[in-house]
Amino acid sequence: MPAHIDADTGSTPERAEVGPDNAAVRALLAKLARAVTSGDGKAAAAIWATPALVIGDDMALTVGSSADIQEVFGGAKAQYNARGITDTRPDILRLDWVTHRIAIVEVRWPYLAADGDEVGEETSTYVIRREPDGQLAIRAAVLHGEATTH
Repeated sequence: MPAHIDADTGSTPERAEVGPDNAAVRALLAKLARAVTSGDGKAAAAIWATPALVIGDDMALTVGSSADIQEVFGGAKAQYNARGITDTRPDILRLDWVTHRIAIVEVRWPYLAADGDEVGEETSTYVIRREPDGQLAIRAAVLHGEATTH
């Protein structure tokens, strides 16, 4: 069987353990929630790998650098706080490992007010890849949109 060449590095990557690592995906998404709700753009950027793609019904954005991600997520806290949203958590709706290194995960992000009440939600689907260094990183996001909780 021929060795596979990693397109990012041009070398043969060391194999990550084959099989799903659902706990690591959950941990990655929990880190993203903390980074976004705290306004820590640098921590949010560390969860993504570039190049990346963010796409929704009314937008498509290629992300070419960590600085792009820091800029987007660095201001998220103020935007959410202005709407009465102070926290969130990743509610995983679906998680499929399509290869031993790539997972597709659909996540519901409830909008939580300071008193813990849900005041809305959004859903996104992410493509998460185990990078050549063994770390998981988000490579693409499909934004499904928001819904209001009544």
